[in-house]
Amino acid sequence: MKIKKIILSILTILAITFLGFSLISSVSQPQIQGRLELYQTNLLLHAGEWEPEDLDSKNFNVASEALIGNDSYQTGLIQYQDARSAAQKQLEKQEKELQVLSSDNPTTAQTQQLNQNINELKSLINEFDINIGILQVQKNQIDAARQSWQNLIETETVNQSLEETAKVLTEIWDKPAKILPNAESLIKQNLDGWFRFRALKELYKLQERKAELTELQNQEQGIAEQAVLKLAIVAGVPGIGLVFGVGLLIFLGVQSLISGKESLLLKNADSTWEVTWDGETILQVFIVGFFLVGQIIVPLGLEIFKSFTNWQPAIMGVRVQAGYILGAYILFSLGGLLVLYLSIKSFFPLPEGWFKFDLRGGWFFWGLGGYFVALPMVILISLINQQLWQGQGGSNPILPIALNGQDGIALALFFITASIAAPVFEEVMFRGFLLPSLTKYMSTWKAIIASGFLFAVAHLNISEVLPLAVLGIILGVVYSRSRNLLSSMFLHSLWNSGTLLSLYILGSGNS
Repeated sequence: MKIKKIILSILTILAITFLGFSLISSVSQPQIQGRLELYQTNLLLHAGEWEPEDLDSKNFNVASEALIGNDSYQTGLIQYQDARSAAQKQLEKQEKELQVLSSDNPTTAQTQQLNQNINELKSLINEFDINIGILQVQKNQIDAARQSWQNLIETETVNQSLEETAKVLTEIWDKPAKILPNAESLIKQNLDGWFRFRALKELYKLQERKAELTELQNQEQGIAEQAVLKLAIVAGVPGIGLVFGVGLLIFLGVQSLISGKESLLLKNADSTWEVTWDGETILQVFIVGFFLVGQIIVPLGLEIFKSFTNWQPAIMGVRVQAGYILGAYILFSLGGLLVLYLSIKSFFPLPEGWFKFDLRGGWFFWGLGGYFVALPMVILISLINQQLWQGQGGSNPILPIALNGQDGIALALFFITASIAAPVFEEVMFRGFLLPSLTKYMSTWKAIIASGFLFAVAHLNISEVLPLAVLGIILGVVYSRSRNLLSSMFLHSLWNSGTLLSLYILGSGNS
C-alpha cells in the first residue's frame, strides 16, 4: 500500500505539472470564438443580399432589419477591422516573444511554433485586408479600400497569391479601371463567399459579360435565401431560448423565496451521499483514469499504431479525422470507466443513490430546464471572458475541424463523440462519481462548485475555464437536485449538440 501511495503521489505531481503546462501553453493559441463571429458576419452579408419577389416590402423590411440589421456592410466592416486589430496585436506580441527566445536558443521547438504562428497571423491579416477593402468599397470608401489593398502589397506577405489578388482588386476599382489577365482565377482562388461574389460581379460588369453576371446574381440570390434561414437558426433559436432561460431563472428565484427548501432550486440542497471511500480513491480515479489513461497511455498507443502502419489521419480528410477522434475518445472513456470500476469494486454494493439512471424520474424536464437556464448564464460569462482573453486562450481541437468539415458522415461521427460519448463518460466521472465523493469533505454546494471547476480545467484551455465552470456548476445543480444522471447527461448532450449544429451551419455559410 505504501508503494501505491508513492506512485500515486508521483503521478499526481506529474498530472498537476502537465495540467499547468497545458493551460499556460493554451494562452497563445487562438479561440474559435473569433472565427465564429466572422463566419456569422459572412452569413449576415449573404443574407443582406436577399431580395424576395413575393413578399410585402414593408413587412419584409421590418423582418429583415430585426434579423440582419439596417446596414450589414457597416456591421461586417467593424467586425473585420476589430478582428484585424486583434490579430495585429497578437502578431506584435508573438514577434517580441520570438526575439527573446531567438537570442537565447534559436532552435527550440517553441521558437519553431512561434514562427509558424507568426506566419499564420500574417496570412490572416492579409486576408482581412482584402476583405476590409471590399467592404469599404460597398460603403463607397474607395480611397480607403485602395489603401487597405496597398498595405498588403507593400508589406512582406507569406502568400504571394494574396498579394496578386490585392493588385487585381486595386486595378478593378481604379479610375479608370483595369483588368489583369488572371483576375478571375485569382478572385475564385483567394476569395470566399460574399467577398467572391462582390469581386466577380464588379469584374463581370467591367467585362460586360451579361450572361455570367445574370447567372452569378441568380446563384447569389439562392445562397442569400439559404443564409437568411441559417441566420434565423443560428441567431433566432438561441435568442428564443435565451429569453425563455431568463424567464425560467426569474421563476426559480421567486419560487425559492416563496417555497424555501421545498422549491425546485433548493430541492435536496442539504442532502449528501454516503461515501464509503476516502480521498485516495478519488485521486486514483482521476489521476490514473483521466491523466494516465487519457493523456499518456491512449495517445502513446495511438502514436505507436500510426508509426507502425504509417497511417496519418490528419491529412486523410474530415471523415477519417472524425472517426479517429471518436475512436480515441471511446478508448479513453473505456479506460477511464475501467479504472473507476476497479477503484470502487471493493466497496460494492454501493449505498443507495449512486450512479442512478431513472427513466421515470423527470430527467427530461430537468435536463431541458437546465439547458435553458445555462444559456443566459454561460453566454454572459462568455462575453466577459472574451474581453479578458481577446481571442486567445485556446479551444477544443474538435471545434475547428467540425467548423470546416461540411460532410454528413463526419458530422454524424462528431455528433456521436460530442453528444453521446462525451456526455455519458464525463457525467459519470464528474457528476456521478466526483461530486458525490466530495460531499464527504464539504457541503453539497461546495462540491458542486469544486467539481464544476475541475470539469472546466480538465478541458485544458484556459479561455474556456470560466464558461465551462458555469456550465459544470449548472450540470451539478441539475444532478444533485434530480439525483438522476440522465438529467445532466441530457443537458450536456443538448449543449454539445447545439454547439455542433451552430458550427456546421456557420461553416456551410462560408463557401
